[in-house]
This record gives sequence, structure tokens and C-alpha cells, in this order.
Amino acid sequence: MRSARPAFARAAGRRRHRGLRPVRHRFVESIIHEAFPSPRFVRPLIRPVTPSSSPAPAIAWADPARAAAFCQWLDRVGTQHAIVATSLRPASSDASFRRYFRADRPGGGSLIVMDAPPPQEDVRPFVHVAGLIASAGLHAPRVLAADTEHGFLLLDDLGSELYLHALQAAQASGDLRLADRLMRDAIAALVTWQLKVPAAALPPYDDALLRRELALFPDWCVTRECGVTWTDADTTTWKDACDQLVGAALAQPVVAVHRDWMPRNLMVADPNPGILDFQDAVAGPIGYDVASLLRDAFVSWEEEQELDWAIRYWQAARAAGLPVPADFGDLWRSVEWIGLQRHLKVLGIFARLKHRDGKPAYSQDLPRFFAYAHKVATRYSSLRPLARLLEPLMGATTIEAFH
Repeated sequence: MRSARPAFARAAGRRRHRGLRPVRHRFVESIIHEAFPSPRFVRPLIRPVTPSSSPAPAIAWADPARAAAFCQWLDRVGTQHAIVATSLRPASSDASFRRYFRADRPGGGSLIVMDAPPPQEDVRPFVHVAGLIASAGLHAPRVLAADTEHGFLLLDDLGSELYLHALQAAQASGDLRLADRLMRDAIAALVTWQLKVPAAALPPYDDALLRRELALFPDWCVTRECGVTWTDADTTTWKDACDQLVGAALAQPVVAVHRDWMPRNLMVADPNPGILDFQDAVAGPIGYDVASLLRDAFVSWEEEQELDWAIRYWQAARAAGLPVPADFGDLWRSVEWIGLQRHLKVLGIFARLKHRDGKPAYSQDLPRFFAYAHKVATRYSSLRPLARLLEPLMGATTIEAFH
């Protein structure tokens, strides 16, 4: 067992004139900074001091003042919750500005520290929705300590096995029974989420938000990623498609919407699944999270399998008293249409991650989302003009489909 006594290296908290003024703490004893030749640029790093057999990677901070605030906060909560500071290490990161660190506890187990820097991130919605999830009896990280001003949270650790990795492994090995079991658990949890997380406690997924999301596609994917300038006729086609998609979304029954109920945000856990990344939850279309689960950014299924799971959701939702259509075909149309809105949004987000945020890896999945979007747009006659608008961007030729 590792000692509970921490041994962080020294650090500078903030600059004073040309020098650096050190900040010391009882729990987090110090941080080491790397000073470059110019005194105007200091790159502080948290360096956990660990046994040489298990070195922890450095945790970088772009802002010395934020590094000092983190140390002060961790000093306090680490003592309260018995964190082994020497074990602090990166756990994961995501498409946002948030970072996650893992820290061990002396008696076994671990906790997660979230670093969500303001003003880019606001942890208050996360804290709020975490409380709603707990009241619903679902499995999500509890917020054990929070500094909402600086954007630091201490959370339960749900483990390290993402649904995404488990499903990808199941696909690779042909273990569809495992995939089916995991997806059925995710569907059951989604029904509970929609039934017990109060939509009235969440901001609305309204006309303005739906349109802001759709606007990401022409701004970032069409113009920046594809280098295409639409004609006036193209723009008119796009606006008509947006009107149809927004109208269809607003016509659906309203429930709590996670907005990213997808395998990358679900953990293989006990009870299963663990739910992550829920801070953007809204009150919106009942089909949205079904589409997120079935047509994911990183793992795809044959449509026959999508339909099987969608029918299981529909049956469970009806049995629970959720306001799903009496006819499954009407539900499936709602899922496809709100899924199309989501896919266009994601195409814009992934292009923005590449061009604005320096995260090009996400663009590798643009073809997957073009395929999702094109399939739906060709299936419904009123959306066929949108399909033709997508084809030059995806290098496709016209695909005739049933309507």
C-alpha cells in the first residue's frame, strides 16, 4: 500500500515582479515549475513524486495562478477524503476543455478530480444534474467536493471500462451476446432516466438552441473543412431543411435529454451502466437519446440491429408510461429525424474541434456521420434536397432509396 503522506515537488503560485513567489501547502506540498529563458513565459507542472517503479506523468498547467488554486483546493479536500496525492495522474480528457485526474485512496479504490476551467466551462450544471440522477436511482459519479468558482470537482470513480471499448471488442470478436446485454442495460437505464429525471428542472431544448447547433454544420464543416461556398439556392435548401428538422424536433414529446447518451459516455459498471458527461442535459425530444445510442460517433451497427434495440426501447418505454407513439413506425421516424439534426451538428462540432481546437483526430469520423445523415435524408422525400446538398461534400453520387 502506498503511504498516505504526499510528496509533491515545489511550485510557484504567482509571479511577483521578475521572480516567482512560492506557494506551499500542507497536503500538496509543492509544484515544480519549468521557467523558459523569457521571464514572461512560465509553464508550471504538477509533478507527483512516486516510486521509480511507477512514475506518474506530469500534469501541465498553462496558468500558474490556476495551478496554485488547484493545490490549495486539493490540499483541503485531499485531507478530508484521504487522497494519496502522490498517485495523482491523468485519467482522461474529452472534446471540451475539461480534464480528469485519478487519485488513489489509502484503503484501496480511487477518486476522480475534474478540472473544468472557467470561463470555458461551468461545473454548476454538472453538480445540479448529478443530484437529479442520484434522486432517480441511476448510477453516476457523486460530487464529493466542489469549488464551483474555480471549476474543480472531486467525484466517485466509476472505473475505466467504457461501453465504447467493450462494444468495439465485442464487435471485433463477434460476441454479439455481450453487445446485446450492454445495450439492453443502456436502454433500461435510458427509460429510467426519461421517467425519473424531471425535465422541468432542465433548460429547454428550444428553437434557438436547435438552430445554433445546426448552424455549426455550414460554418465549420462546409466552409472550413470542405472549403465549399454555397450558392443562394443551396442556402435556401439548407434553411428549408433546418425548418423541417426543428419543427419535427419541437413536435416530439418532451423528456429529460442527456444529449450524449452514447457508448463513450457510458461505463461498464455495477450497477450497469455508469453515466458520464451529463452536464449539458436539457428538456427536449424523446427520440434524441435513442438516436445518440444507436447511431454513435465511434461504433456503428447494421440497421436490423438498430431496429431491434429501438423496438426494445419502444416496448419498455410504453410499459413505463412514457409518451412514445402507439405505432413503432412513428417513433422510428422521430428517432431518425432528430438523429439527422444531431448528425449535422456533430459534423460541425468535429470540424470545429479540428480547425479551432487543434484536435484533428475527430475528423476521422466525419465520413461515418455523413453516411448517417445521407441515409436518412434520402429516405424521406421532403429531405431529398438536403441529401443532394450533402453529396458533393461527401464525394457521393445520388443514392436512390425507398421513401
